[in-house]
Amino acid sequence: MQSWLNQFMSYLNTEKGLAKNSIDSYRRDLIYYLDFLESRQVRHLKKVRESDLTHFLYDLKEKGRAPSTISRHLASIRSFYSYLLREKVVQRDPTAHMESPKVIKKLPKILTIEEVELLMNAPDLDDPSGLRDKAMLELLYASGAKVSEMLAVNLDEVNLSLGYVKCTNKTRERIIPLGKYAIETLDNYLQKGRPAFMKDIQEQSLFLNQQGKRLSRQGFWKLIKKYALKADIKKDITPHTLRHSFAAHLLENGADLRSVQEMLGHADISTTQIYTRVTKTKLREVYTKAHPRA
Repeated sequence: MQSWLNQFMSYLNTEKGLAKNSIDSYRRDLIYYLDFLESRQVRHLKKVRESDLTHFLYDLKEKGRAPSTISRHLASIRSFYSYLLREKVVQRDPTAHMESPKVIKKLPKILTIEEVELLMNAPDLDDPSGLRDKAMLELLYASGAKVSEMLAVNLDEVNLSLGYVKCTNKTRERIIPLGKYAIETLDNYLQKGRPAFMKDIQEQSLFLNQQGKRLSRQGFWKLIKKYALKADIKKDITPHTLRHSFAAHLLENGADLRSVQEMLGHADISTTQIYTRVTKTKLREVYTKAHPRA
């Protein structure tokens, strides 16, 4: 069974082009599953029955795993069996009639417009690091890009005269418009901030660290936590918070759902629809506080 697991990992990498983190997640889930089968004396994938899957999911539940975690495990196993069927290793998929546990999607945490202002004003603009950090914060909020996308941007993918940034991932490319604040802070960073970090004139990364290399996701995580603390924002901010706030604030101010979907790069509009729940929740809070008979 282990050899087929290794081949599946290779398939995810070479044919599906998944990121290392995603492949590692699949590997962990499937190793856990195969170990469980071993404990039940099931040593060949052809011999797995639906009852084995049922016991596996029950075992996860008994160990206190969240419905979202159980759903992820089942999704990993389904993908594995889809591959095994394609390779004719098995003749049937024991997950075919399994239902995933219902997962209640948590509403994403967003900042108020006032909190966004506080965060944007936190960096020190007399320092090259502050110019860089301000530019990153403004770019994230202006574009709704993922942090990984923002940090992957190269110099030739930003066009300040036309006001757009190009974000690229493994599957698609998006051209996202920028507002005047993002354009201004990016220009300041390029003129006065980035040269202070440059060690190699051949380096094409837009955002550089102290070593003159591409800034890492971990580096940005520390920065946004620092600025949230400096701005005295009590919410637990993550690198994704500005992306969530971007989407919710656009919808609050009348943007249509399809446009927001396109800017976020969501393949399915149902993923974008969660932000409409955020705006409805906010409207309810405003109504409850403001209406004399609420």
